[in-house]
Amino acid sequence: MTSEESQQPSAFDLIGGADRLRELVDRFYDLMDLEPEFSGIRAMHPAALDSSRDKLYWFLSGWLGGPNLYIERFGHPRLRARHLPFTIASAERDQWLRCMALAMQDVHIEDSLQERLMSSFYQTADWMRNTHG
Repeated sequence: MTSEESQQPSAFDLIGGADRLRELVDRFYDLMDLEPEFSGIRAMHPAALDSSRDKLYWFLSGWLGGPNLYIERFGHPRLRARHLPFTIASAERDQWLRCMALAMQDVHIEDSLQERLMSSFYQTADWMRNTHG
């Protein structure tokens, strides 16, 4: 990494830091809980979403270049392994991505950052699929 690259703000910084990231994660789970179009992914979560909210927040913090909160608590995320108990096909991938896209719009993440993040989210979400369909 060049010194110029190391001085570039992280996606965590561009989002607005910890408070804005928490706002994004909370909006994501609020939408998942409220909107029928996300019932497929909602069914994969426990009735109380507090733990899920925290884990996504902790994971995204490090993934976006902020503090590695998830790794500090649990070690390597092992995303695919942790999601294998759930049937994840294209429909579930697409619900997750749509929910996150709406959450980013609702909390007013800058458009170019939304595009950048959605590209990265798509790659990760697509890799999480463990069944066809």
